[in-house]
Amino acid sequence: MFRKMRRFRQQMSEEDTKKLLREERRGVLAMKGDDDYPYAIPMNFWYDEKNNRICFHGASEGHKIDSVRSHPKVSFCVYDAGYQDEGDWAYHVHSAVVFGKIAEIKDRAETIETARQIGLKYYPDAESVEAEIEKAGGRVVCLALEIEHMTGKLVYEQ
Repeated sequence: MFRKMRRFRQQMSEEDTKKLLREERRGVLAMKGDDDYPYAIPMNFWYDEKNNRICFHGASEGHKIDSVRSHPKVSFCVYDAGYQDEGDWAYHVHSAVVFGKIAEIKDRAETIETARQIGLKYYPDAESVEAEIEKAGGRVVCLALEIEHMTGKLVYEQ
C-alpha cells in the first residue's frame, strides 16, 4: 500500500527515525483541506512511542479540526536543522515522514494526560505545565495520529 523509498541507500534505520521523532520539536502536518486543496501546517507534537502514535493539541474548531474530522488520512513530516561537513556549503538533513489516520482523543482523562506529555516536552518545568492545564485543560482537544507507515531519510542537500 505504501511506496518503498526510491533512494533506499539514504534510508535511516527505524531506531534513528524514532530518535528524530522523540527529539525534534516541530513538524508539518499535511491534510486534505477545503475544496480538496492540501492543507499543511507546522505543529508541536509528542511522539508516544509506547502506543505508536504522534499526538497534537489544539482548539475544538478551525480549519485543522474540520479537515481531520472530514478526512482522517494524513501525513506528518519532521526534519532537523541538518549539519555541514567541514569546508562544505551543503547540508545533511535527517527527515521522517509518517502516514496514518488521525482522530480526536475522546476520553477526557487521556486528553489531559496527552496535553501534559506535550507540555512536558516544551514548557520549562512541570509546574508550568500543570498551571496551563488548570487554566485551559477544559478546552483543549488532543489528536492522535496512529502510525501506519513511516520512513526516515538522510539527504545531502546540494
